[in-house]
Amino acid sequence: MLIKIKSLKSYKLNCIDGEVGKIKEFYFDDQHWAIRYLVADTGNWHSGKQVLISPDALSSVNVESEYISINLTKKQINDSPSLENNMPISRQFEEEYYDFYGWSAYWKGTNPSINYPLMIHDNEELSESNQLKKPWDNRLHSTNNMSGHHIQAIDGELGHIVDFIIDIQKWAIRYLIVDTQNWWLGKKVLISSKWIDHVSANGLKVFINLSRESIRLSPEYTEEALLTRDYESQLHKYYNRNVYWPDDPSEKKHLL
Repeated sequence: MLIKIKSLKSYKLNCIDGEVGKIKEFYFDDQHWAIRYLVADTGNWHSGKQVLISPDALSSVNVESEYISINLTKKQINDSPSLENNMPISRQFEEEYYDFYGWSAYWKGTNPSINYPLMIHDNEELSESNQLKKPWDNRLHSTNNMSGHHIQAIDGELGHIVDFIIDIQKWAIRYLIVDTQNWWLGKKVLISSKWIDHVSANGLKVFINLSRESIRLSPEYTEEALLTRDYESQLHKYYNRNVYWPDDPSEKKHLL
């Protein structure tokens, strides 16, 4: 199921022994565009600290009641490694975090003991990375910080990011919602994370291998419309790109 990040920010986070807050933002990597951490807004409970929760700890998402269940206690979260607000996430912190919970880190491969599969686009991509022995690029970005950053097409600037669309079954960012009002007034477009070439070193600009004209003529996205599988198929067909989902007619996905 696909859902906008702005919609998820109203969701409560429920631990085994009670509520711990709401979603504040997400951290994701720009290699696989996978969600690596949820940041909880805990009010005064954990003031001054970033409370990070890995998707490894999530047990279910209730869309109707707008909450996410976490398979941890409040004490586990309170005792886990945390960061000062606005501090970057280092590899040293991540290693301490995963050691604390006894989980296999996401950059080391699939952990069969957790509820969700490895949060990257597909296992073939991981296998290719391992075969080529590519170093893991530890560049994690905040969805809050990246919102508003510009998209650079092959022939000029396109617009800016206003939201992200997440697959909450895989915890992967599937699309960026881009507002083109500074270039072409009144239109929003979707850019698949798989069509992104790279993110600038300072994280302020996202580069794509598409022309502005091809994007201008692409199927329009509106906030009021549901992101149906038919629309996604039409979008991928327009760009002559392979779809990311398996050929499963029983699978249902839409935007909430």
